[in-house]
Amino acid sequence: MPRAAPPLPPRDGLDPARVRLPDAGPWATLRDHLVDRLPVPPARVDAMLAEGRIVDHDGPLGPETPFVPRAVVWFHRDLPDEAPVPFEPDVVHRDEEIVVVDKPHFLATIPRGRHVRETALVRLRHRLGLPALSPAHRLDRVTAGLVLFVVEPSRRGTYQNLFRDRRVEKVYEAVAPHDPAVALPRVVRSRIVKERGVLTAQEVPGEPNAETLVELLEARDGIGRYRLTPRTGRTHQLRVHMTSLGLPLLGDPFYPQVRDVPLDDFRAPLQLLARELAFPDPRTGGRCRFTSRRVLQAWDDPGGWARGPAAP
Repeated sequence: MPRAAPPLPPRDGLDPARVRLPDAGPWATLRDHLVDRLPVPPARVDAMLAEGRIVDHDGPLGPETPFVPRAVVWFHRDLPDEAPVPFEPDVVHRDEEIVVVDKPHFLATIPRGRHVRETALVRLRHRLGLPALSPAHRLDRVTAGLVLFVVEPSRRGTYQNLFRDRRVEKVYEAVAPHDPAVALPRVVRSRIVKERGVLTAQEVPGEPNAETLVELLEARDGIGRYRLTPRTGRTHQLRVHMTSLGLPLLGDPFYPQVRDVPLDDFRAPLQLLARELAFPDPRTGGRCRFTSRRVLQAWDDPGGWARGPAAP
């Protein structure tokens, strides 16, 4: 059964946080459980309860509310200070069911961690007046290109299933070093694992779970422009596979080594672009195909890429 709608409306384009209490525990009150569970000081939990900011479907909950196993509560999180991202997502297509967006580098797809308001989802909800807009998939913050959003939550699963069932064709472009000794085109297969809390993914022995077709489109001055066609969707798959070939993507802050790049440093973006997105239309059975209009600066404007992209 679908979840009940939250009793709090969105705020600043963000849905309230939903917390389901565990089946059992040592807590006498809701307050005691939230103090143990939430990554905020106990005084902040006390203030939120006193202000009536934590609610269930019957209304605000107070400091003496008992702990009830499996109960669900909602509240709006405190928002972090964020570095403004001076680039906007472009709407490529919009109809009553989907929105296809051309996302810029440096803008996260969805709220997560230190990126909440400065995300494509929150900006689009405000700009398009679509408070229930949700992503069918996502791109890394440092990757640019096409992202599919769904207008109504009830239809989100239909489009997510297209990605799950590998019925979506995704084609990326990348700029990386050119090595004539690396024979291309080739299909790269490996087993990639990404552990929670670890920044990078790793290739490990075992049955391959990741596959990418790598093609060289053109080369000049020691760099190449590549077409990357993933046949699976592992975290950081394209970046890991190119690094495994000895061709790490230009501007990559994670591979082959993690670099500490400040969140407000918009110079030299990762040279990876989700160029094409194609899938069967669940409504008509026809074929939907979209193409990004963005460019990879290290190829189209090497001097501009060294300086970083110009703000609009």
